[in-house]
Amino acid sequence: MIVTRRALLVAGSAGLLTGCDRFTDSPVLASAEEAHRFLQRSIGRGALATEFRPEQRSPRFRVNGTHHPNTPEYNIWAGTRFVDWRLAVDGMVARPLRLSLGQLQAMPQRAQITRHDCVEGWSAIGKWQGPQLATVLQAAGISPLARYIVFHCADRYGNSNYYESIDMIDALHPQTILAWALNDRLLDIGHGAPLRLRVERQLGYKHAKYLTRIEAVASLARIGAGKGGTWEDSNGYQWYAGI
Repeated sequence: MIVTRRALLVAGSAGLLTGCDRFTDSPVLASAEEAHRFLQRSIGRGALATEFRPEQRSPRFRVNGTHHPNTPEYNIWAGTRFVDWRLAVDGMVARPLRLSLGQLQAMPQRAQITRHDCVEGWSAIGKWQGPQLATVLQAAGISPLARYIVFHCADRYGNSNYYESIDMIDALHPQTILAWALNDRLLDIGHGAPLRLRVERQLGYKHAKYLTRIEAVASLARIGAGKGGTWEDSNGYQWYAGI
């Protein structure tokens, strides 16, 4: 029998999630998450993910998750090469932003060649480029009271748009970037055009694609089903998918 990363995640979190309706409302779940975070910090959660040489890139980088949002709004954006697309940055910030792709490309950039580890069991190495998330949050005047960053996406899962979230440790990590290029080319639709998250110390389902909004919040309890992400809400995945 082949055991996938997905099976391990669901099995490992089943006991933790039983009887818990919301990520931050359950004392048991909250204390378990705090213990997990403490453990990750203790073993160097701020350390850099391995970076690779150009010749080590995979000849093919598979598409993970949604292949095409195929909503009316997204199709209009794609039809104009995302000229009219904007990334909203709001929530607990002093200066809400609406950024074009050109404005994001004009910010200081980081390029990194890293390995993407999918929950389904495959991996691929590619070069990603974009501004650090920290740069964008600083430009917006992130509040010191914000605890999480929520990523709202154009693709849909069931009746809701896909979303994911990370805490401020990962948000300010130097390798957490808003990528608009893969292997020196603009992202194609399958890989999340025009913009996707790269949070290199976590599994692939945390790397939200088709970004439309970044929201700074103090709690995840009232977002989705309160567990921190679409797959966490619907399939019992762990909120922190550190590798």
